[in-house]
Amino acid sequence: MTKFSTIHVWLPGIFDFKGGIQIYSTFFLQALEQISPNSNRHIFLKNDRPKINNLGFDSQTQFHFSGQWKSTPLHTVFFSIQILLGALFNRPDMIVCGHVNFSPLAAKITNLFNIPYWVIVHGVDVWNLKDSRKITGLKSADKIVSVSQYTRDRLLQEQALNPEKIVVLPNTFDASRLQIAPKPQYLLEKYHLQSDQPVILTIARLAGEERYKGYDQIIRALPEIIASVPNVHYLIGGKGGDRPRIEKFIQELNLENYVTLAGFIPDEELADHYNLCDVFAMPSKGEGFGIVYLEALACGKPTLGGNQDGAIDALCNGELGVLVDPDDLTEISTAITQILKKTYPFPILYQAETLRQKVIEIYGFAQFKHNLAQLLATQFSQPT
Repeated sequence: MTKFSTIHVWLPGIFDFKGGIQIYSTFFLQALEQISPNSNRHIFLKNDRPKINNLGFDSQTQFHFSGQWKSTPLHTVFFSIQILLGALFNRPDMIVCGHVNFSPLAAKITNLFNIPYWVIVHGVDVWNLKDSRKITGLKSADKIVSVSQYTRDRLLQEQALNPEKIVVLPNTFDASRLQIAPKPQYLLEKYHLQSDQPVILTIARLAGEERYKGYDQIIRALPEIIASVPNVHYLIGGKGGDRPRIEKFIQELNLENYVTLAGFIPDEELADHYNLCDVFAMPSKGEGFGIVYLEALACGKPTLGGNQDGAIDALCNGELGVLVDPDDLTEISTAITQILKKTYPFPILYQAETLRQKVIEIYGFAQFKHNLAQLLATQFSQPT
């Protein structure tokens, strides 16, 4: 096992909100527990409030919450004091910053106490980075851990960073929650669909700042898709403030009978929604990686993403799915139409078990844990 006694992990949060960063962070903590079960792990959560129920981690994973001060102007100050005192009294073997925003303070603590630190980078958090303090925080880190090769390449292109410091630890997912299954009857009834009706699915947060996910583009491409697949239906799962605009947009294009906004989809219904669709499509151009692609593939679904962001990693440069120009409506509509009609010239798209096996082999939790253990071994002593 990798030898370290105490590690501090600073995270925005993992309990009160479930986005890509929070999901990645949770898997990271679970892997740490299994890699070094006898270590002391102190997790500092800036935005989560104190929890008294079962947190799902062992007793040596100790949580320190700062979300109770979130409504005060001194929230960041209180969090900074908390992690500074933790470093002073615990003297951890290493600090892991789960977000680039924490890196400037980590650099200062390193100067004070000579504690090595890593910074995990996800995507838009570091693309086109201009903040000199955060850039210094990245440059001073022992390792920069990128969730995708795409983000690593962008960082190297945009910042004067040491390429040897930037490593890739791709996203992972819980394959046990996802299975290949027929279209669930209760969802067919809920959305008024026929069992043989072609369904396109996107799952994304409907926030104005996340329109890059590509659901607008699919809506725009729908008339052309409908011309070839008349009974197609587009299902968009997710909630957010952008919903009223999307509803108006759908009405303007007279697509009310072809698009359903499903709203928030609870975790226990995610697999059923993936199994409801015939193609999972999210032609984004601002995704750091995209765990939803992995989940769709684990349900054996043909999957389409954009060719200008981390979807390139998730779909293994096109080996596991279709990559399209997210700005090209014709390319999007043509690819989706061909996938639905099973004429797209890529046989693996229609081999559900093969898609599932490959995505688990490449991005399953066992591989994630193995990859993290190797990275830790380079920081500390070699595994014994």
